[in-house]
Amino acid sequence: MQSQAAFTEITFYYINGETESFDIPVSSETFAQQLPDLLSQPYITLHLFDQTVIVFTAQIIKVELKPPIPEFQGQGVFSESQRVTALTRGAKV
Repeated sequence: MQSQAAFTEITFYYINGETESFDIPVSSETFAQQLPDLLSQPYITLHLFDQTVIVFTAQIIKVELKPPIPEFQGQGVFSESQRVTALTRGAKV
């Protein structure tokens, strides 16, 4: 049995406002290396114990990963950032 540390939780936020989370049986370090290539593909296939899920990457507007992946470095990467407000959708004033 794999330890919990060998899993990465990924949450997809779709254009239509829906979200979906998955546990991927890969360490965050390994996943960090694969993510740029994955998101450049037209779709990502996830085999679950009871079904297969195909995610069309053109429909994704945001991806959240747990645990954090500090290996991402370079232009456009901001270390030690903090979330100030939660994301809201369709809020009416």
